[in-house]
Amino acid sequence: MRIRLAVTDDLAALCAIDTIAPSDPKRRADIAGWIEQGCCHLIEIDGEVAAYGVLSRHFFGHAFIEMLMVGASWRRRGLGAALIAHFQSMSSGVKLFSSTNMSNRPMQDLLVKAGFRPSGYIDNLDENDPEIVFYSPLSRS
Repeated sequence: MRIRLAVTDDLAALCAIDTIAPSDPKRRADIAGWIEQGCCHLIEIDGEVAAYGVLSRHFFGHAFIEMLMVGASWRRRGLGAALIAHFQSMSSGVKLFSSTNMSNRPMQDLLVKAGFRPSGYIDNLDENDPEIVFYSPLSRS
């Protein structure tokens, strides 16, 4: 397993493992933008793109895991946890944030297992599915 920054040549592979991108041109454009901004990281296993995550720094001056996607055939193998740990290790602030829909129990469980704590929620982003905000207090030695 290797974690690295995504490059333009990875766009098709990232779109292929994303559950939204095949039917949503905006998601494909978002992925291309994240690559261009240098905030999209991917996990490669034996040369195959298996997962990706996006770490931005626009959430009230804090690092924010904006996206975490594991390809369907690669789920339940610890790749999401590996990306979160990677982002925790590279975050320079004292807090790292992320969010997920209330309906997305697997992501909530993953964040809690990685040491994140609920920090509030936002209504009205997705109809009848509030967004739960999580934060990870980053310990520095």
